Amino acid sequence: MLVYANFFFTFTICQFSAVSAETVTTCENDSVQVLQCGETDMTANGVINIQSALYGRADMQTCNESRPASQLNDTMCSLRGVEDFIRSSCDLKTSCEINMNDIRTSDPCPGTYKYLQTTFTCLQAVHLITCENDEAQLICSPGCVIYVYGANYGRRDQTICSEGQLPSVVENRHCSNPTNLVAQSCNELESCTIPATNAIFGDPCYGTYKYLELAYICTCK
Repeated sequence: MLVYANFFFTFTICQFSAVSAETVTTCENDSVQVLQCGETDMTANGVINIQSALYGRADMQTCNESRPASQLNDTMCSLRGVEDFIRSSCDLKTSCEINMNDIRTSDPCPGTYKYLQTTFTCLQAVHLITCENDEAQLICSPGCVIYVYGANYGRRDQTICSEGQLPSVVENRHCSNPTNLVAQSCNELESCTIPATNAIFGDPCYGTYKYLELAYICTCK
């Protein structure tokens, strides 16, 4: 059964910082869902902001190819906790791959052919990753100040900040600890330095080598 803590980011979105929402649908038998920002000039350096996510079935048309009506009739089928899981896995990233095996841990409607449907926007922002024990430096031009969309201290990817590390300390990719400490320390400043350490953010996963991932913009008067 998919059970995931209700940890996610709450964004205050400036009207110039997001583009229109995109919806990605992945059928039950597929292996991975990919969410991507930053492919066009309009979304350069964009970070993912999850709007909604559903694993189940809400209509008879989606992922219905070669399926009998008996597998499509239940249109009020949804797996609890999926949206929180997707938010914890993907918010603030420039791209995100969701392994369908992580979703198919429980069946909310046996006999119904299901799909994962995720809606997200891309927020134009500076995407910054700082390995554990290094310092994150947020910098704006003179006359402009920092506004932090969100920050996460932990590990959501096995490859980031993995160079020179033992496999055992980077294998946990479900270590997510959203934090507002960066916003509290850096908002309204022209520049800000904050250490990526357990002393500042706590230790959400003992024995895992972590990193600080954040997104911010510079607002200019």
